[in-house]
Amino acid sequence: MVKKILHITNGNSFTDCLKDLNIPGDILTWQEMLCEGPTTSEIDSEEFLSKRKAFLNDFYQIEINEEEFKEELSILDHTEAYSEIVLWFEYDLFCHINMIAVIKLLKEKQVKLPLYLVCSGRIKGKSDLKALSELSTPQLLQHYKEKTELKASDIELAINVWEIYCGKDHNLLKPYIIEKSSFKYLSNCLKAHINRFPNIKSGLNVLEENILILIKEKNIKSINHLMGYVMNYQGYYGFGDMQLLRKIELLHMFYTVEENEITLNRKGHEALLGNHNFSYEINNNLTFGGVNRLDYSYDSETNKLIKTPLNVN
Repeated sequence: MVKKILHITNGNSFTDCLKDLNIPGDILTWQEMLCEGPTTSEIDSEEFLSKRKAFLNDFYQIEINEEEFKEELSILDHTEAYSEIVLWFEYDLFCHINMIAVIKLLKEKQVKLPLYLVCSGRIKGKSDLKALSELSTPQLLQHYKEKTELKASDIELAINVWEIYCGKDHNLLKPYIIEKSSFKYLSNCLKAHINRFPNIKSGLNVLEENILILIKEKNIKSINHLMGYVMNYQGYYGFGDMQLLRKIELLHMFYTVEENEITLNRKGHEALLGNHNFSYEINNNLTFGGVNRLDYSYDSETNKLIKTPLNVN
């Protein structure tokens, strides 16, 4: 019997694109957003599923279809029909956290097939980074032709990063920012992650600060208008509309919405000056893997996460 290829994609949208390419093989669609919310080291567990269900329901009113989730992942219990696995993920933090989780899950399932990565990002002749769904058919086929086989050291690195992400000390991720691997965008993603914690002076993280700068410098007409700018200027985060809208709403104390205009108020200007720490007023108690974002502050001078005084054990 001729063995098939198993493709693991970063979501439904790209799964549809992949089907149109007529590349042979079966498809497993990964539909999670593990860059936000609590996680556990062991992914194939009831604890993991329970925590994810509670988080997605509480923060985004998303109901996980548990039966569908388990059925999709059950493909990995019977991989003897496959010759290799191809991961289709993008350059951003959203995709990279999902990707390393998939690699960890394959380890848990004791899947020992050759593992390849197709990762979008920089395209020759283009200044901005591209998602997989933004690539033309010839570009996608070329990416597939040039897919990268992950080495044992790459897989070990991914698993180590996942274990740290699920832990309490995300400063341990810093050495992996400079470690060489086949994941050419991992360094940028880890830097972006560290910068998600509140700045020690202002209490704003990088993305929150950028949102206020956009309001200050652009002629913003509405929340939807602001959303468009934030989507285009978010760098390596890769967040979707739902995530970005929540972040904009959490910053409501810093701006004033009027007819055809959104402007910074006094607090907004104070936040950008860094004269006061607003982290607890924003009250974004989001968890990143194994740690709550309010438990640490980012010190740009030392490039380290510092235990927040109120939360020091």
